[in-house]
Amino acid sequence: MLELEEVSKRFGDQVAVGPLSLKIAQAETTVLIGPSGCGKSTLIRLMIGLLAPDTGSVIFDGESLAVADLPTVRRRMGYVIQEGGLFPHLTARRNVTLMARHLGWDPGRIESRVAELATLTHFPLDALERYPVQLSGGQRQRVSLMRALMLDPEILLLDEPLGALDPMIRAELQGELREIFRALNKTVILVTHDMGEAGYIGDTIVLMREGRIVQQGGLRDLVETPAEDFVHRFVHAQRGAREILGGGG
Repeated sequence: MLELEEVSKRFGDQVAVGPLSLKIAQAETTVLIGPSGCGKSTLIRLMIGLLAPDTGSVIFDGESLAVADLPTVRRRMGYVIQEGGLFPHLTARRNVTLMARHLGWDPGRIESRVAELATLTHFPLDALERYPVQLSGGQRQRVSLMRALMLDPEILLLDEPLGALDPMIRAELQGELREIFRALNKTVILVTHDMGEAGYIGDTIVLMREGRIVQQGGLRDLVETPAEDFVHRFVHAQRGAREILGGGG
């Protein structure tokens, strides 16, 4: 469904990404991970067409984003940005339903979809009339996820959706996200800096460094057969990854 072919991106003299090639597996969760500044957030913005590559092509469902009708394509993609990006002057309900109302959905269809998503994300219906400032951090992230899923997109992209949450809420939402992704059977791309989170949620992990892909595979692949010393050092610097595989301390 989504493929990058020799894609690169520069900002001035700084190479942010590539050139690199990557195929995203359908109906699986692919996690982009790496140290700060490695290019993972730039890569996800290239995937959704918010940035245009300097070289190469981003292919979605067989068509290059460079020639596609981007507004139409983006309706087939759900996107959750860092810290949610909710509109502060809109209630949770109106944040979630913004695009559906813009596209002229029937009110009954909108309400049915909102109720379905609230159940899926464990969001209390009585909180839908609250504004973002009146919601907890975890509730705001649930609203952001509901908004991204409102149009029932074919692919879901999340850029460090849990990064600003405290550890207890983050752990709770990690479990919920994993359940949601498996229940929906959608193609998911998630950016994180946490290897434990990547191993817990993801089917495939793409480890990046300085704009290039160093290694991709399951968590066990990265732990047991690292492609280079950086992979070994990055994985073993994070306790969560070892705990998931039962490696203890």
